[in-house]
Amino acid sequence: MATEHFSDPTAMQSADPGSRPRVTLLTMFRLGLFQMGLGIMSILTLGVLNRVLIDGLAVPAIIAAGAIAMHQFVAPARVWFGQMSDSKRLFGLHRSGYVWLGTICFTILSFLAVQVTWQVGNSISAAGAWAWTPQIVGWTIALAFLFTLYGLALSAGSTPFAALLVDVSDEDNRSQIVGVVWSMLMVGIVIGAILSGGLLRQLEADAPIASLQVAIDRLFVIVPALVIVLVILGTVGIEKKYSRFSNRSTFTKTNREDKITLGTALKVLTASRQTGLFFSFLLVMTISLFMQEPVLEPYGGQVFGMTYAETTQLNAFWGMGTLVGLSSTGFLVVPRLGKQRTAAIGCWFVAVSFSLIILSGFTQNPSLLRGALLLFGLASGVTTTGAISMMLDLTAAETAGTFIGAWGLSQALARAIATVTGGAVLSLGRQLFTNLVFAYGLVFAIQAMGMMIAVWFLNRVNVKEFQDNSRQAIATVLESELD
Repeated sequence: MATEHFSDPTAMQSADPGSRPRVTLLTMFRLGLFQMGLGIMSILTLGVLNRVLIDGLAVPAIIAAGAIAMHQFVAPARVWFGQMSDSKRLFGLHRSGYVWLGTICFTILSFLAVQVTWQVGNSISAAGAWAWTPQIVGWTIALAFLFTLYGLALSAGSTPFAALLVDVSDEDNRSQIVGVVWSMLMVGIVIGAILSGGLLRQLEADAPIASLQVAIDRLFVIVPALVIVLVILGTVGIEKKYSRFSNRSTFTKTNREDKITLGTALKVLTASRQTGLFFSFLLVMTISLFMQEPVLEPYGGQVFGMTYAETTQLNAFWGMGTLVGLSSTGFLVVPRLGKQRTAAIGCWFVAVSFSLIILSGFTQNPSLLRGALLLFGLASGVTTTGAISMMLDLTAAETAGTFIGAWGLSQALARAIATVTGGAVLSLGRQLFTNLVFAYGLVFAIQAMGMMIAVWFLNRVNVKEFQDNSRQAIATVLESELD
């Protein structure tokens, strides 16, 4: 809870807008360096480390994915960190101190997670294969615990950063800041894939563990250090110069994402038939989009015989596609087709791209795989833009913060579920099929079917009914929470 209390709930509007300078385009791109750093780090955890575990060390996919997904399952902690940054300064600042400390912690924890990964490998090597021995299980639990801490550190940095974006912006330029920062996240994913691929270029697909350890350790020292530099460059001095936090009342912050508890989010999502349908679509869509995260690099390595550098660079193809999709759909597609049709068409193209990814495995065509991933990224960008644009239309202005905050928490948990589910389905596929293409193809086929189910939910969303009936239902939920 914020320490500043004002009797006038319109304090934000009445505050002198000239008391703080407006953020420039250059400042927006500076802020985007934080998101770029997060994109780079996601390549290390979901792009490199998961292949090391599944392919290099032969850890069962469901175990590897479950350990990594722990950093996503602690997403509700963002509520506490957001409230903490409201009420307690760190290094004399409400937001930046948490961003810096969180960044230092999650970069250090990423290196520690790699060291524990090698201990898991040593234990498996001593046992001859994966087995439920005390030593293997103990080190695996330690790895999952480190990823839990990694997720908490991410929340400690990313939630105050999101609050900083609110604090330094005004209503008329907030969408511009969000657009720039979100695009920089995708740029970070592309840069992370290229940078990691370059540092791992000499590593063969079947490289011995000793060579693997040297190269991966170097990667997890150089890249996290670069991320720390990016975050400091992107945020130092911004809050002190641009933040309007002290001029804005607590009232204006009550509906922000970091104030939404998981219980409140669930109540909002089930407030009416239309909210249930729309968020069912978002849930199925999110899970279907991200199930491939823990299996894509092992797919390239085990089915195509790609090196570590080549599989890491696969992320650059879907990252570039997503960046193009996100940046162009709002201007070129939505005005012509409408938001609901745009989201539906994006879902269908995602399903087609998964079919092409499966076909590339049967034909052993790496170029087809890269092309399918480029299409997947483009379709993901189209789907995401259509869905978010539609969501903004399907809520009352007075409850927008709560509604979007509820979506943010549900999306974070859906991604965690997707990561575990992808690993679980791959493990099941390996039990059912001796052919690796069939085993991996099962993951991609379920994702394609999931996107079709998402379209089924989406087609049953009625915008007019939502606007007519959902406002009162959501308001009732919020009033009961206040009571």
